Amino acid sequence: MPLIVMTGLPSSGKTTTVAKLEQFFTSKVKTVVIVNEEQLMGQDKSFIFSDSRHEKDVRGRLKSEVIRLLSKDSVVVCDGLNYIKGFRYELFCASKAAKTTQLTVQCDLSPEDAEKINSGRDDTERYSDEVFKALVQRYEAPISSNRWDAPLYLVLKDGVVNFDGIFDSLFNKKAPPPNMSTQNAPLSSTNFVYELDRQTQAVVTAIMEAQKTTGAGTEICIPGSCDKIQLSRLYTLSELARTKRQFLIYAKQKSCQDVSKLSTMFVQYLNANLTE
Repeated sequence: MPLIVMTGLPSSGKTTTVAKLEQFFTSKVKTVVIVNEEQLMGQDKSFIFSDSRHEKDVRGRLKSEVIRLLSKDSVVVCDGLNYIKGFRYELFCASKAAKTTQLTVQCDLSPEDAEKINSGRDDTERYSDEVFKALVQRYEAPISSNRWDAPLYLVLKDGVVNFDGIFDSLFNKKAPPPNMSTQNAPLSSTNFVYELDRQTQAVVTAIMEAQKTTGAGTEICIPGSCDKIQLSRLYTLSELARTKRQFLIYAKQKSCQDVSKLSTMFVQYLNANLTE
């Protein structure tokens, strides 16, 4: 269920820390699933990180695999650079949608120490000097005040991991509530869904028919609604259909069971959301 997002400079000890975490959680009879970024590459990592297209593709696979594995039965560890704060935010949203806890572990090594470790590795395991320097420059360090980075645990040069704090954050704290945008719509009755689609389509049809005989600056009476459409300009069928789809999602989330108000709600939604 919980998610651990690893982050840090290249060659800062992330995978070593993951191995320690795996050993700790196994001793606590917790199942650990590790999603390793390098294993998803399939090619030399210097080649991947020197090409933004390839890097983006690997990042997409990493995110998909993490989301697929989020469950109630295991601790998921995302082992990678995760150096882009926007990507860490996407993982945070995924864990919120799954209603699970999450934390960030940063291997906080200085660029000089990380470069020394990298230069001492075999050619098959090290980053090229050019790619290493580029990744250091691009690295967006986590900030504990950012909700998507919190709680933030640091692993310094001595390699000491705060196992008890991490365990407490994952298993003894409440998961943040999911955003409405990441929640599935509440279940609605078949009649409600039918009426919702029927009435909104009737409003769209009435607007398209009225526009054949009237121009911008007028008001259109809508059957089933006491409110009128403010026709500030002529609207196309495609933008009305798009706004209708947005309203369907909104109405299902609200799960309004008073079907007599659906047409009026949609008219008000159109007036508020159709731009000049």
